[in-house]
Amino acid sequence: MQRQIIVMFCSLFFFAFGSAWAAEQGAAPNRGALFKVQQNGQTLYLFGTIHVGAKDFYPLEPRLAGLLRQAPVLALEIDPLGDPQKLARAVQQHGLSAQGSGALAPAWRQRLERLLKQYNIAPQSVASMKPWLLATMLTVSEFAAQGYDASLAVDAHLSKQAHAAGQKVVELESAESQMALFDQKMTPAGQLTFLEEAISGIEDKEQASQAREIAQAWRSADVKALDALALKAEQDASFSGRFVQKVLLEGRNPALADGLVALMARENNSVAAIGVLHLVGKTSVPELLRERGLTVERIY
Repeated sequence: MQRQIIVMFCSLFFFAFGSAWAAEQGAAPNRGALFKVQQNGQTLYLFGTIHVGAKDFYPLEPRLAGLLRQAPVLALEIDPLGDPQKLARAVQQHGLSAQGSGALAPAWRQRLERLLKQYNIAPQSVASMKPWLLATMLTVSEFAAQGYDASLAVDAHLSKQAHAAGQKVVELESAESQMALFDQKMTPAGQLTFLEEAISGIEDKEQASQAREIAQAWRSADVKALDALALKAEQDASFSGRFVQKVLLEGRNPALADGLVALMARENNSVAAIGVLHLVGKTSVPELLRERGLTVERIY
């Protein structure tokens, strides 16, 4: 099962709260996935990110780095350097409640408390978190335990570079719209199941294994491995897996495609960077763009 681990790669909001060999050789390896999209003489480059990072992710390969330097606009799902007040309001509206995760059964509560202790998280600091937000926080904590740092997230790296260069950064979504999906598309009972599956996934080391698998696929731009991950997501029958596939991927991809088409109509040679799992699979953004008559070439 994919469980919450895939949430890390198709939802960015919670991260707002190159290798030595490549350096020696003078060129960084390919990362993630890169597509060239064209329509009516306009071009857009579409890069697949992951919303975590490690020092050996950088520098990004020279071809992508050049495209980013020349791009008039960088488009992201949401800008990690955007207005923090918007994020705070979204968390307050969709992620917190007086009850928090209080409806969690006692046996699950004990398992949760063990994980909080493992991650050095004070229980009172998460008492007001709704189950979906607490599940996401546990997943973030597990990634940190595996050596992946939110401050080194690819989206944050790109945003910092763009802002430093005075480039325009636009958002294809918003923290509010992303959080609303978790809060409004899951019933209270469903949110508890989402949290329980996150706890189980961490306890049985599934999330640790998948964290390494996904990060390595992105790190090496492994087309076959990324396609295999997309197939796993499509076939995952767990509650979390169905939510991720149907709501976070298939549910968001059409609007992301709409945003890219609109951006292409306004700007030429822009770069859009979104979670890599939006770019692979039968219902991916590139496939939707092809269905709309755009020319889509996979560079790597």
